[in-house]
Amino acid sequence: MSPMGPTSQGSQGTGSPVAGIRETVIDGVRTVFAHRPGPASAGLLFRVGSADETLATRGITHLVEHLALHRHGIDGAGPHHYNGTTDATHTHFHVTGDRSEIVAYLNDVCAALRDLPVERMETEKEILRTEAAGRGTGPHSDLPLWRYGAQGHGLTSYRELGLPRLDASAIRHWAATRFTRENAVLWIACDNPSGDLPEGLDVELDLRLPSGPRHPMPTVTSALPHTPAYFHGDDGVVVLDAVVRRSTAAAVFSDVLGKALFRELRQKGGLSYTADSDYTHRDADFATITALADALPQKQDAVIGGFIDVLAALRAGRVDETDFAAVRAARRKMYEVPDLAAAQLPAYALGLLTGHPLPGDDAYLAELDALTPADLHAVAQEVWANALLKVPGDRGADWAGFHEAPSQSAEVLPGRRHAYRTDSRAALIVGAEGVSLVSPGNRASVRYDQCAAMLVYADGGRSLIGLDGMSVPVEPTLYELTPDALAPIDAAVPQHVVVPMPARSPDRIPQPQPRRPEPAAAGERGSTSKLWLFGVLSVLWGLVTLTGTADEFASSQTADPDWGFLFTLWLIQAAIAVPLAATARRRWQFRRAARSR
Repeated sequence: MSPMGPTSQGSQGTGSPVAGIRETVIDGVRTVFAHRPGPASAGLLFRVGSADETLATRGITHLVEHLALHRHGIDGAGPHHYNGTTDATHTHFHVTGDRSEIVAYLNDVCAALRDLPVERMETEKEILRTEAAGRGTGPHSDLPLWRYGAQGHGLTSYRELGLPRLDASAIRHWAATRFTRENAVLWIACDNPSGDLPEGLDVELDLRLPSGPRHPMPTVTSALPHTPAYFHGDDGVVVLDAVVRRSTAAAVFSDVLGKALFRELRQKGGLSYTADSDYTHRDADFATITALADALPQKQDAVIGGFIDVLAALRAGRVDETDFAAVRAARRKMYEVPDLAAAQLPAYALGLLTGHPLPGDDAYLAELDALTPADLHAVAQEVWANALLKVPGDRGADWAGFHEAPSQSAEVLPGRRHAYRTDSRAALIVGAEGVSLVSPGNRASVRYDQCAAMLVYADGGRSLIGLDGMSVPVEPTLYELTPDALAPIDAAVPQHVVVPMPARSPDRIPQPQPRRPEPAAAGERGSTSKLWLFGVLSVLWGLVTLTGTADEFASSQTADPDWGFLFTLWLIQAAIAVPLAATARRRWQFRRAARSR
């Protein structure tokens, strides 16, 4: 059948650890299947996703997916349902319909992957840009960037910046080396009570794909020097994520955490509308627990406190027995659905692809029944140890033991200083090792050998993004830069991370702002003056108050102290101390507000 590799091991297949699921090989592609009455469904999974890319090629997997679906139309309009999805670690082509529609869809996808319609490349790029513009971002979309940086799993926080530099050669190479038969698993759910594949289906399918190795999961990086950590986000939401070892206990813990947050923040406190937790697999060994609670501006402090209190209670081992029992019952009920084997096929296939196959049903249920609150207590401690918390606005979580995540670079690189055109306090520094941007209260640096991508604009602008997620815009309109000042940057940045960007309209090119004190800086200077004024007055009047009080009590041996006089002294002292404390607090807030990414 296929000259490119082995065909089928036979439609009967072999057994698997999960009851009702059987395995075979079709055209060299590992295939799992199960019986389900009604329309058939199938999915072709590849172990490649956005986390396998670089920032400079961000979007290449999604582009291949779109090109592979061009013959069918990307939206799945028609008599049967079909679509494709690109995730962080895998790409999935899936379809539901009758036998002929399943065969036609899978055969067309594989034919397109063998010979991508690259003449559609520029059109599909525009479609992807339009799709991204309409999709928007979620409240937890920036957590991967803060945890992992601008690489690996952190790339899911970025838009598809690499699209402009991708050409036909790069796209064909990506498809030929990642969308291969050894890097794929096919699943099929079909109506055949015998449990075998329908007779002849393996012959009708044409899954010929190039040969290539199974790609390992993306390398895990970290941009956090300390955990638990927090960073400042937009108003209106508190989000926490934590990486934990994959386990039944961790999945159950996530559900229990969601119930506790909902009860405390919505039902009891009336502080949030949405309060929940989610558990998703990251790779073969680890998963991510993501918890979220929304809040009105005036209730955000209370939501942060309540959110951390819930987590702290679980960390202390206070697991609500009712929640625990309800979650276990709900997870048991998931195994009581009809055609369970067919329902498990996508997850089973993905487990084979990522190196973490699903356990048998009996083994899972036995593990679920054996769980105790102590198991959840251990997960809670693991969650706390590496938690990343997003707090609204300029609020903090230091009081709860969280470290503030780095919002600026630790170093300023040496080099030639180019001042901001309207404010000499800010400058761009271009050196032999990299570039730095400095301004009052902030600094960002990107080393050339740690540059994830350099975006280049025809108007002369550049933007360097480091692997740690720090970015430095190099704009000739903003800094006193001559054309020769850009030459060292262009020569030093590796060409494979250079991304030529579409031309910017004039209103999109940054222009220098008239020099004026930043609100935070002006406020800090004003607060400093008031701090000195009230501080000196407090000290001087304090001496008067203490002296007067001592004299009155010394004279009390012959007469009662003048309580009215003493009250007046201390009242004036309080009138000076209160604004002194308020000014000190505002100055602290100004300093915190100046520290932003």
